[in-house]
Amino acid sequence: MPWPTYRGRVPVGEGAGSAPSSGSTDRARALGGELRRLHDRIRDVLDDARDGLDPVAGAAALSDDLVLRCHAVCATLGTHHRDEDAALFPWLRREHPGLGEVIDRLEEDHAMIGSLLAELERVVREGAAGAVVLRHLEGVDAIMESHFRFEERELVPVLDATVGDGPPLPDRFWRAGERLTPGGGSRE
Repeated sequence: MPWPTYRGRVPVGEGAGSAPSSGSTDRARALGGELRRLHDRIRDVLDDARDGLDPVAGAAALSDDLVLRCHAVCATLGTHHRDEDAALFPWLRREHPGLGEVIDRLEEDHAMIGSLLAELERVVREGAAGAVVLRHLEGVDAIMESHFRFEERELVPVLDATVGDGPPLPDRFWRAGERLTPGGGSRE
């Protein structure tokens, strides 16, 4: 049976999107599925920014809403990658030394995506036309998608096989891309 896909882009394996139970061992066993679910939320943030482009407005000035959406993409993806670099990857290097080359490639991807996000922030700050912002969003999406696919293919089996507490990731890592209600709680 073929795997279902996320918006026609990414194969989603069994258990993806299911939240782990409260125990730390259960969280560790569900890390791979959690990573996929987290990636899906980040994809949603990017799709939300793209949806904020008004095709009728064309080259008109960027709306405040679109500016906020683009800042959300940059903040969400940037924080996610900084947390992986600071906590997940060092833990994986210690626990699974054979993943060194994989982690090196993922860190290189993070640097490239960071440059793309900085450029997106620049064009938004300068008030570029919607078509320019869209090209930047599409560039981020293409590289991000390739990165997520590689990361999921290489790390999800390792993370799903983890027994114990798993990597010391900050709680915000698991909340990336969640939509908040006006009172500050999650709507998911």
